[in-house]
Amino acid sequence: MKKLTAKEEEIMDFFWNKGPLFVKELLTFYAEPQPHFNTISTIVRILENKGFLSHETFGNTHRYFATVSKEEFHSETLKNIVSKYFNNSYLNIVSSFVEEEKISLDELKKLIETVQKS
Repeated sequence: MKKLTAKEEEIMDFFWNKGPLFVKELLTFYAEPQPHFNTISTIVRILENKGFLSHETFGNTHRYFATVSKEEFHSETLKNIVSKYFNNSYLNIVSSFVEEEKISLDELKKLIETVQKS
């Protein structure tokens, strides 16, 4: 799965949260000053080329929809991070959080209990 820029991910969040949309509808989610229609349209076409969106044709316009779920994207992103930064080891991630005190011992125990229950 290809990576997304911050702006691409922002736009994908609209599709994941709102469902199928026309580019014109995307503009309504932005405060003033809104981005230009052509800017959003270009990003949407890039997302379609990357395989994250597809479209239905309505006359001379398109309504776009997500072809990748938010869960699929997050899962693949996490796998890439684990591979790239933690030597394919989820244990290394947890160890890093513990060492940097980003997770407490109590939270770690709760995590272990949750995993054991499932």
